[in-house]
Amino acid sequence: MINNKNLAGLFDGSVGGSVGSGVRGGVLPADPTGFNNIGSIISKLLPYVYVVAGLILLLMLIAGGIGLMTSAGNPDKSKAAWGKITGGLIGFLIVFVSYFIALIVEKILGVSFL
Repeated sequence: MINNKNLAGLFDGSVGGSVGSGVRGGVLPADPTGFNNIGSIISKLLPYVYVVAGLILLLMLIAGGIGLMTSAGNPDKSKAAWGKITGGLIGFLIVFVSYFIALIVEKILGVSFL
């Protein structure tokens, strides 16, 4: 059963902060996202970056392979197709080598990037 004494405590600020504040005891709640700094955001996004890099590599290899098959001996089309393949591979390597370089620098300098 609800009595008037309990209801009065809800509206006079004695239960948890001021009226309508929604904050218990004047202490702000923890961040619900779990992102404390930019490093934590990057750490959460990093696995998705690798997946996207792998998908882009796959699409570039497929596009380059189709370009090679349909070039019919035309050197310009063949060169463009090889450019797609090498560009995809170089981009993929840059993404993964940068991660390993960050790990090495982290170990050597003792800082925390990721």
